[in-house]
Amino acid sequence: MTVIAVLVLAAGTYAFRVAGPFLRDRITLSDRARGLMSTAATVLLVALVATASLTKGAHFAGWALPIGVAVGGLAAWRKAPFVLVVVLAAATTAGLRLAGVA
Repeated sequence: MTVIAVLVLAAGTYAFRVAGPFLRDRITLSDRARGLMSTAATVLLVALVATASLTKGAHFAGWALPIGVAVGGLAAWRKAPFVLVVVLAAATTAGLRLAGVA
């Protein structure tokens, strides 16, 4: 049963991905719809960052991880190179955990 569900979901995902290029020239979206899609993408990204940085399993991840993510986000916002963003975020999180801030 699980294999069938995975195959059905995989086929549906592939169908959505293939439909995009085929329907791009045939469907015209209004400016409002384009704005809503842009906003929805931003909201989903923020939700992903929030759940990944604030929780570990079903519990709060502690303060070190969200502070590290915030430092990385600030570095990215200031247009630092990607490697530096990752190193700053990881070093901040590791340093805070080493200092006992869980």
